[in-house]
Amino acid sequence: MWSAGRGGSAGPVLLGLLLALLVPGGSAAKTGAGLVTCGSVLKLLNTHHRVRLHSHDIKYGSGSGQQSVTGVEASDDANSYWRIRGGSEGGCPRGSPVRCGQAVRLTHVLTGKNLHTHHFPSPLSNNQEVSAFGEDGEGDDLDLWTVRCSGQHWEREAAVRFQHVGTSVFLSVTGEQYGSPIRGQHEVHGMHSANTHNTWKAMEGIFIKPSVEPSAGHDEL
Repeated sequence: MWSAGRGGSAGPVLLGLLLALLVPGGSAAKTGAGLVTCGSVLKLLNTHHRVRLHSHDIKYGSGSGQQSVTGVEASDDANSYWRIRGGSEGGCPRGSPVRCGQAVRLTHVLTGKNLHTHHFPSPLSNNQEVSAFGEDGEGDDLDLWTVRCSGQHWEREAAVRFQHVGTSVFLSVTGEQYGSPIRGQHEVHGMHSANTHNTWKAMEGIFIKPSVEPSAGHDEL
């Protein structure tokens, strides 16, 4: 059975501020305007299944029992905002472009929990469960994801992958949908292979102005 958790008090206030500031194009300047930067708040779209990464104050009824993470088709759902943070204190200064190969945390804005995975089976596909974990942005070392992309930095128009540092799985969607109480939402899970089910693109959000001029370079997705 699914269960409702306890929401944090800071999330709605932060989200209200975000929505008040949200304008097309965010706050990025012309220099490096196409890059995702540390401290930015955004939505992530799975490019194959066309769903946005989502969480909410509802716990899994099996597996870890932690807060569930799903994919939703709606573009205007307030529970789909995630903040880009560093893997350690000072590891991702506000406004610094996120590098390809950099480890980051994705913190759910409304609940303050981090995108997380571990060795539990996912409820529908029996892949690896992905959950939201921690309190006020503080969790553990299983909250770290490496940004896999082509080039030197994470570009807003480019497809990227998120590979879990601890277990090597890729953040994925394969189309399975839940019933009540989150009917129609898609299962999000971890898969060991890089494929079309695990590419994501930055969508709506506030993109912090780049604080440094990015350098050129090329890496592999």
